[in-house]
Amino acid sequence: MSGYRVLMRVGVYIDGFNLYYGARRMCGRGVAGWRWLDLRALSQTIVSGPGASWTRARIERVTYCTARIKGAGNESGQQDQDTYLRALKAHGAVDVMAMGTYVSRVATAPLATADKRQRPVLTRPSWPVMVRDARGADAPDATFMASVARREEKGSDVNVASHLLLDVLERRVDAAIVISNDSDLEFPIKQARARVPVGTVNPTVSYLAGALAGSNTDGVGGHWWHRLTVAEITGSQLPPTVGKVTRPPGW
Repeated sequence: MSGYRVLMRVGVYIDGFNLYYGARRMCGRGVAGWRWLDLRALSQTIVSGPGASWTRARIERVTYCTARIKGAGNESGQQDQDTYLRALKAHGAVDVMAMGTYVSRVATAPLATADKRQRPVLTRPSWPVMVRDARGADAPDATFMASVARREEKGSDVNVASHLLLDVLERRVDAAIVISNDSDLEFPIKQARARVPVGTVNPTVSYLAGALAGSNTDGVGGHWWHRLTVAEITGSQLPPTVGKVTRPPGW
C-alpha cells in the first residue's frame, strides 16, 4: 500500500439495524452473549483478521448509525437500547453516533415466503386451502393479501453514506470499512473506492448484495470483502459493567 501513511487511518461506518438483525439471525434471538457488542473492538478484530488485506491499519473513527426505538409498544426494548447506547459512549466504543428515526406503521402486502436467497416467493392457493371465484371455480393464481404491523428505521443508510463520504473527501481517513449489506449504499461506496481502499463487511447470513460487489482493483485498489462471523461478534463484547451501566439481563 505505498503512498499511504505508515499507519493507515481507518474509518468504520456501521449500519446499526443491519448489523443487529444480521447478528440476531446468526447468533440466535433468544441466545445471550452477542448484543452487548463493543463496536471498536469488533472493528479492530475485522481489520486485523484474515479477511482484511491492509497492514499497519489503525482504527481512527467509528461511526455508528442507528435510530432510537420508540417506547410505545416496546418499553423494555427502548430501555435496553438506551442502556447499550450509554455503555458505548462511556466505554469510548464509538466516536460518532448518528441517529435516524424509528417508524411504526401498518403495511399491506402479498403473503410470501423467502427462497434460499431471501427473495420473496408469493404464496398461492392450493389444497387444503383454496380460493374460488364468484362462479365457484378454483382460483389457483389468486394472491393472499396481509395487513401487518411494520417497524423500520429511517435514515441509517443516509447517515452511513454521508459520514463515509465526508470523512473520505475531507481526508480524515486513509481507508474505510463499511459494515452493512444495504444495496442502497452502492453509489457512496463506489465513490469512496475511487479515493481510498474500502473493506465491505456483510453482517448478515444473506448473500452479499450484488450492488456492493466489485474488484479489489477498482478505483485506487486495495479493497476487500468479508462476511461477519459469530466468533467475531461474541468475541467483541463490552465488559459486563461499564462505569455505572450494567449489561441488561439476557444480553
